[in-house]
Amino acid sequence: MVSRKHLLAASLILLTLATFARAQQSSTARKSYIGFDLNLYPGDNDLPALRKHFAFAGYWLNTPPGEDTNTWLGKRDALIRNGFGFLVLFNGRVDAELMKAQRAHTSPESLGQKDAAAAIAAAQREHFPAHTIIFLDQEEGGRLLDEQAAYLFAWTEAVAHSGYLPGVYASGQPVSEGHGHTITTVQDIREQVAAKHLHPIAIFVYQDACPPSNGCTLNPPSIAKSGTPDALVWQYAQSPRRKSITRACAKTYSSDGNCYAPNTPKLLLDMSVSDSPNPSHGR
Repeated sequence: MVSRKHLLAASLILLTLATFARAQQSSTARKSYIGFDLNLYPGDNDLPALRKHFAFAGYWLNTPPGEDTNTWLGKRDALIRNGFGFLVLFNGRVDAELMKAQRAHTSPESLGQKDAAAAIAAAQREHFPAHTIIFLDQEEGGRLLDEQAAYLFAWTEAVAHSGYLPGVYASGQPVSEGHGHTITTVQDIREQVAAKHLHPIAIFVYQDACPPSNGCTLNPPSIAKSGTPDALVWQYAQSPRRKSITRACAKTYSSDGNCYAPNTPKLLLDMSVSDSPNPSHGR
């Protein structure tokens, strides 16, 4: 049972962030901040060049998707010295992993709680302050399957009780459910949070389709154009680009299909925009 006092406190914090975002979106003087994320730490020597263009960096607390090791651990101080804000990330489980665990008699809920404990411990080891938002990486789009929902909400609820705040990286790409109806992963998550009276979840939405994105550029549309109301962060460009949805902006990407920043031609990365230079409040 969720503590009413704890739920109210978490709700007020995220409501304040969402209200701040809406207020800035309505202001003609609103400033957007660009960030990057990539699986491998770029190296201390590349940070000054990256900081010329980016206000915040994705920071993995565990092994990123497709990698064998996490090269970000221990790099928080170096990023702070170079003036970066943070987008704190935790790699979640794909559905195949959840199904495999279930066959071994491990429930999605228990796996979500276990992974949340790992995320909390890693955030503490990396010296992220209380109320830092940790974003769970939910790679697969569309409506959540039952086991995906059980895992995700077990994770977010556990993080919400830890002193940190839960966030989710999820798709804002509409997926057809037939009969003219579409759903995005973010919509599904928000509907389930409301129906189940769960702690609020900050949203890091990925929607790299062109439009609304204009591709691999340092001058993206404002976050209000993402198609996901009240998102804290919008990932508008990915490496490699998804060809089926980025034809209209293909020329903004490199000939190899990846997105690179100026002055760092060897670093293929994803780009995001936010109304905050420190979206996770991790400084």
